[in-house]
This record gives sequence, C-alpha cells and structure tokens, in this order.
Amino acid sequence: MTLRVLVVDDQPIARTGLAAMLDAEPDIEVVGQGADGEDAVRDAHALRPDVIVMDIRMPRLDGISATRRIIPAVGCAVVLITTFDDDEHLFDGIAAGASGFLLKDSGPDLIAAAVRSAARGDSLIDPAMTRALIEQRVSPAPQPTGDALQRTALAALSERERDVLDAVARGLSNVEIARELYVSTATVKSHISSLLAKTGCRTRVQAAVFAFQSGFTRASAD
Repeated sequence: MTLRVLVVDDQPIARTGLAAMLDAEPDIEVVGQGADGEDAVRDAHALRPDVIVMDIRMPRLDGISATRRIIPAVGCAVVLITTFDDDEHLFDGIAAGASGFLLKDSGPDLIAAAVRSAARGDSLIDPAMTRALIEQRVSPAPQPTGDALQRTALAALSERERDVLDAVARGLSNVEIARELYVSTATVKSHISSLLAKTGCRTRVQAAVFAFQSGFTRASAD
C-alpha cells in the first residue's frame, strides 16, 4: 500500500527537499505541496492524503491552526515539523490532534517512520522531545494525583485498558503492545478506541499525556 502524503512548508528549499526525500521511499508518494496553512486546508480537502507533513511557523495560517481545521473535516493524520525545540509547540500540536511531532533535523529515516506510524494510527514524537518535555510540563509535583475528572476517567478503565494505556505512554506501537500483552493488533485497537472514549482523548498522543497528567504512569512505575 502506497501512502499518499501532502508536504506543507513556507520555505521552498525545505519543502522541495522534504518532498523529494519522502518521495524516494518505496511506499510513500508525495501527492501535493503547499506553502502555508491555507494551502494545507485547501489541498487536504482536494487531495485527501493519508498523512500531511507540515511545518508549524508559516504565514497566513500556521501549522497548528491548520491542523485544528483539517483533522475534524478530513480525518487524515498530521505530522508537525519545526526547527524550534519548544514544548509549547509540542503540547499545542498534541491538543490539535497531531499524530507526530519532529524537529527538522530529525533525519530522513525518522521522518519517514513518523509518516508510516501516523498512517497506521500510531504516533511518533522526536525522542529528544518526549519524556523530559512531558514530565517538565505536566508532572512538576513529586507524585501528581490529577484532578477529579482524571481520577474518574482512570477508574472507568478496565484492567486491560490500563495495561494498554501504560504501553501507549511508553511509546509502544500497536504491534509492540499486541506482542507484549499476547493479543491481536485488532484487540489492541479496540482497547485504544475504548480508553480514548473514556478519557476524552482524541489521539494516542493525548492519551500518553493524560497518563502523565493523571499520575497513572508514574504511579504504575513505583
């Protein structure tokens, strides 16, 4: 299966280079290129790509604002790329529903892997930005407990859903979770859909952040 990808970046050299790099992958086809968030919204509707790889800081409409418009309307996955190692961008991107978040110097292998992960319904955040950023932003207290809504959501999870949430917070893919829990990937997807509904999260990345915010991940590691 060939993945259809839309590349959006306001810098022509960066956009062309990224498109050429992804197009060289045997299972990826770049079906369009855009120069800003307005282009991304328009082309997402017209081209219906599987994944959009998009810069964050762009004129007219930035990548995060474009993501907020695209995901509810089109439903494709979005991987955000930036040159700025900024946790505010990371969490705004997660809140917008992005499935991946990478720095532009991540390298071709990691960017292609993020596209494939997003297309599968998994997520990938640049390793340089994951646990340290999440803990710095959402877990400043030694033993966070979360608010009442988070505790209620956690209490609603079944034991297996809690196992899956723990694995998602550790960054495991569906295949890796299935292998660890000795279940099928279809079962993993079912559990993820259920825990997303119970926690009010839209993506598995948001679920991972929820695990830290609620204290679930740190508590389970003690």
